[in-house]
Amino acid sequence: MDLQVFAAPRITLKPLVPSFPCFAKILVSLMEKPHVDFGLKLMGADVMSIPGLYIFVQEFIKDQVANMYLWPKTLEVQVMDPSRAFKRPVGILQVKVLRAKKLKKKDLIGASDPYVKLKLTGDSRLSSKKTTVKHKNLNPEWNEEFSLVVKDPESQVLELRVYDWEQVGKHDKMGMNMITLKDLTPDEPKVMTLDLLKNMDPNDVQNERSRGQLEVEVTYKPFTEDDIPKEFEESNTVEKAPEGTPDGGGLLVVIVHEAQDVEGKHHTNPYARLIFKGEERRTKPIKKNRDPRWEEEFQFMLDEPPINDKLHVEVMSSSSKLGLLHTKEILGYIDINLADVISNKRINEKYHLIDSKNGIIQIEMQWRTSS
Repeated sequence: MDLQVFAAPRITLKPLVPSFPCFAKILVSLMEKPHVDFGLKLMGADVMSIPGLYIFVQEFIKDQVANMYLWPKTLEVQVMDPSRAFKRPVGILQVKVLRAKKLKKKDLIGASDPYVKLKLTGDSRLSSKKTTVKHKNLNPEWNEEFSLVVKDPESQVLELRVYDWEQVGKHDKMGMNMITLKDLTPDEPKVMTLDLLKNMDPNDVQNERSRGQLEVEVTYKPFTEDDIPKEFEESNTVEKAPEGTPDGGGLLVVIVHEAQDVEGKHHTNPYARLIFKGEERRTKPIKKNRDPRWEEEFQFMLDEPPINDKLHVEVMSSSSKLGLLHTKEILGYIDINLADVISNKRINEKYHLIDSKNGIIQIEMQWRTSS
């Protein structure tokens, strides 16, 4: 009873890897023998009151723990397989979303507006893909093609989820299913008709309910002899800054690619607003779109590297309708430290937007110098 342990641990997180949680192992060592304090009762009597027994038991426990974990001995906890975290692309999964059949409507009034979201498990770059929305259609035809980078065909799984698009509020789930990559024959197209389920739990009785079917064509194309296409390699090479760039300074290039799952309470006409060193830049607004694609570039000429500066990015929505009280809304924002851009020369990342439920924005940044 009343167990208390006082210890000075040394905790090491290594190796660092490019996938969340960014380290593969936790190593724990004790820098000194721990202090252990506790009471022990037997048949209602305090056994530790026996003269000399308390000190003997306490020292015994200290020695046993020290023999196992006192520095340089360590307790090693593996969080993930480091070799898998560093895996490079080994192939491409081509997915053609053909059609859905007999979907069950989610709206009480009118038909549903389905779309499909697809993603490979184990993909740390948040690179999910989406089809277009087919309005008021329970038997939609898409015939849309997507390419996904494969790193581990033995363990990765393709997730396919069908949603009912809503202009306001959460998108309703209509059903889902999965395709295991290891079951695919390389370079052989395979057309599959998947029954839509609530989840992948085989014991869930709700999966017996009909939710319709999704038809897709999938082809796994492995690379040969590590011949990885250049578009899938991380390249940090950037153009040189133009003539007239200040010595010791450079050109900060910001490319706002796209956003996903941004949503306003009163309207969703998103545009991106950049604020850097008092300067403000904006993309063009895109009306009634939760997944806007801007592909707009902005440049800032600087006298010195912005190592200690941040780029503030907001996704906004505006409406010109007369009589509307909320003409502008912030759909989410992010503050990006620029030190990594200066050291790496180029960064192309997707960021979760703060104050947004599911919003993500993709921004590429380059630091160009004349040397």
